[in-house]
Amino acid sequence: MNYTGRTALAALALSISAAAPLHAQEADYILATASTGGTYYPVGVALSTLVKVKLQPSQGIGMSAISSAGSGENIRLLREGEAQFGILQGLYGYFAASGTGPLADVGPQDNLRSVSMLWQNVEHFVVSADAAATGTMADFVALKGESVALGAQNSGTLGSNTALLDGLGVNAETDYTLVYGGYGPAAEALQNGQVKGISTPAGVPVGALSQLFASAGDSVRLLSFTDEERAAADAGRELWTAYTVPANTYSGQSEDVTTVAQPNFLAVDASVSEENVYQITKAIYENLPFLQAIHPATQAMSLEAAIAGLPLPLHPGALRYFQEAGVNVPDRLIAK
Repeated sequence: MNYTGRTALAALALSISAAAPLHAQEADYILATASTGGTYYPVGVALSTLVKVKLQPSQGIGMSAISSAGSGENIRLLREGEAQFGILQGLYGYFAASGTGPLADVGPQDNLRSVSMLWQNVEHFVVSADAAATGTMADFVALKGESVALGAQNSGTLGSNTALLDGLGVNAETDYTLVYGGYGPAAEALQNGQVKGISTPAGVPVGALSQLFASAGDSVRLLSFTDEERAAADAGRELWTAYTVPANTYSGQSEDVTTVAQPNFLAVDASVSEENVYQITKAIYENLPFLQAIHPATQAMSLEAAIAGLPLPLHPGALRYFQEAGVNVPDRLIAK
């Protein structure tokens, strides 16, 4: 073929390439989760398995889940390029967006974007029945001077509880006598009268609370949030949303209880290919039964709840999928 012919073919190839739609880029991503004993790691394994099965054979997109120390370390791994995806607690996403809390020294993490809510940490504030004058969070606020259990020391549980109560005018460190520990010990302490109130944010139902309500009967009560209390506790973060715990979820709970929940969500580095994130988001929502069969925590996932409480703007790939699927995305979740 002469030079003129080769030039013409090259020009034709360039014109075809320019007109072609976006294509996925072959890549093997790292998804940072948390310790193997919690929920983050098995959900991360479920997500990576979905990507490998549905996208790797046809588009060359792979993903591997790794264990980590959780949300705080995942933000560092994403910042330093050691992972491209990470599962984060909503409050840590807020800290990342605002450069506050434990990230005050490093500032806003402008490299982070949201992909999807995965499942919700539902707030369960429970008090002794004799302290439940209203059945709302006003009762927990009224426990100032009493012993309460809000999580283990330095835990995300303690951090989120402290943030919520701060919005309600309570300094947990000084207004209560804090008893530190996990969910099981907290429930036992409430039943034994060692504390007057506890909070155990987790997916519904919480095993420790199921046992507590089954054994303590009507001597304990799950508190609700009024609309005013929810807004005050959220403190403008747009992180915690209303969540209804259906009647009879726990023994003796005869009525629905409206509390609040924050998301555990899938985050991604902003530099990851738009088309790849689009394909991953699409694969997740077109294969929810596959995902839900691997781990029950993902049974809470749905298009209707996909962006509830997300603290970071959506990655353009995820945004494109949700808009195509008819999800009404607020301006605050569209990256500027």
